[in-house]
Amino acid sequence: MATALPGDGAVLPPLAPGDGRLADNIVFFARTLRKAGLKIGPGAVADAIEAAALIGIGAREEFKAALQSVFVKRREDQALFDEAFRIFWRSRDLIGKMIAMLSPVAPDNREKQPPRAAATRVGDALFAERDRPSPVRDRPDIEVDARFTASQREILRRTDFAQMSAAELAEARKALSALVLPMDRTRSRRFRSSHRPRHIDPRATMRDAMRTGGDLILPRFREHRTIHPPLVVLADISGSMSQYTRIFLHFLHALTEKRRRVHVFLFGTRLSNVTRQMKNRDPDEAVSQCLRIVDDWSGGTRIGEALGDFNRLWSRRVLGQGAVVLLITDGLERDDTSVLETAMDRLHRSCRRLIWLNPLLRFEGFEARARGVRAMLAHVDELRAVHNLEAVADLAAALSGRAVDGGDPRRFLGGR
Repeated sequence: MATALPGDGAVLPPLAPGDGRLADNIVFFARTLRKAGLKIGPGAVADAIEAAALIGIGAREEFKAALQSVFVKRREDQALFDEAFRIFWRSRDLIGKMIAMLSPVAPDNREKQPPRAAATRVGDALFAERDRPSPVRDRPDIEVDARFTASQREILRRTDFAQMSAAELAEARKALSALVLPMDRTRSRRFRSSHRPRHIDPRATMRDAMRTGGDLILPRFREHRTIHPPLVVLADISGSMSQYTRIFLHFLHALTEKRRRVHVFLFGTRLSNVTRQMKNRDPDEAVSQCLRIVDDWSGGTRIGEALGDFNRLWSRRVLGQGAVVLLITDGLERDDTSVLETAMDRLHRSCRRLIWLNPLLRFEGFEARARGVRAMLAHVDELRAVHNLEAVADLAAALSGRAVDGGDPRRFLGGR
């Protein structure tokens, strides 16, 4: 059991020589941080114990600062350390717990706070020893026909990202990194030197001729450069879409590490640019920063007005060089659909491909009956679902230019 520290401002007795309980707890705390993802070696553990002995363990904040100066080496590890310190070195407060147990419990009508960054990983790392299964006893062998059962990998591919534990999320990230991420290229108007005789480079030819005084003139060649087109993501964060957008942000974080120009915008009642926040190395901290800067998360939605703001303020900046746009929304527009149709038409004309990701497609009986959905269908190139690893794999294949069935939006335009 971890040693409990008093609240802020309380003074603890200094570390006595030969008292190894606090040192053992520091070792166990470092082991928890290592399991949660921090890179901590034996030398850092010894330095932390020595630092705790030197400061005399005064206030709680002083003890936290001493451990933080030793264990935290990267900025993205700060949120993980804060959450681990809060859980591991929390005060026991036995009297308060007894009073709470004997007091009547009133219904909790307070607004639920969003989960802390790295809370799931710290909890799994801290209680891994407690949840370790007991040794299996000798039991008679039972033959099971597994031909019609699903493997663990197949179950993971169909599991919702929001319902995964820390271990399953780690496996999902490995699966995302193993995917063939979209690496499609477009031809730029700029040139680069080439050995293939396609286009003669006059400037390079004359420069080489001047080196020899014009006695020997050898032609130099050039070809068009190929670049990755920009990827622009417009994600709906309204009450009906916040869960799916948070799932997709993890895939975007993995995509940002592999691709250079990825622009992410979130919209509910207004448009927010979160491209800089998504560049954080830690995926949980990146999503947490997006939640902090957006004020209308899980609120209302104005799809047409938000897309109009994007067309007016950002389209000329980010939709150049054959950009691909991913629009994540359910299409349930409450305002006038004429504004939405006009904004979709301009957005479709400004980009090379417009892919609509609608989570409602995971239902087999989906039909385009809503006015907003029918107004958007005429201006998109593909319509796909994205809520698990299997759907993300299909999306990555489609972005890479490979033919994947099920993305034609015209199949919903025929019926009501």
